[in-house]
Amino acid sequence: MPAPAAALLAKVPLFEDLSDRELAMIAASMKARTFPAGHEIAREGQHGVGFFVIESGDVQVLVGGQPVGRLGPGDHFGEIALIADGERTATIRAQSELHCYGMTSWDFRPLVEDHADIAWKLLQAVARKIRDAERR
Repeated sequence: MPAPAAALLAKVPLFEDLSDRELAMIAASMKARTFPAGHEIAREGQHGVGFFVIESGDVQVLVGGQPVGRLGPGDHFGEIALIADGERTATIRAQSELHCYGMTSWDFRPLVEDHADIAWKLLQAVARKIRDAERR
């Protein structure tokens, strides 16, 4: 089901500069996932390899065991895990049944390596994110 995933990806800042064709290519690598309420999709401090875009349902974001926010339809988490290995900075727990699309770094990497135009746009998006963070 790449069409719904592509529409959700278009709202993710990391992918905002990609064309519809490029979004469809990435979406084709994504898998529909469903998690029950209460399930921890990501755990703070553990290695993260997945990126998720929420189609329906909501999640609670916890840092140090304390709630710091909620995410719902159209929101995303784990995008940095696609590019850089590392530990998760938050725990993500489904508050209701969660329907989302997910992708692993090992699915994403070959796509970016084979399509320099996508890689360049993503590099620019990451650079903007770093610059914005430095200005804060």
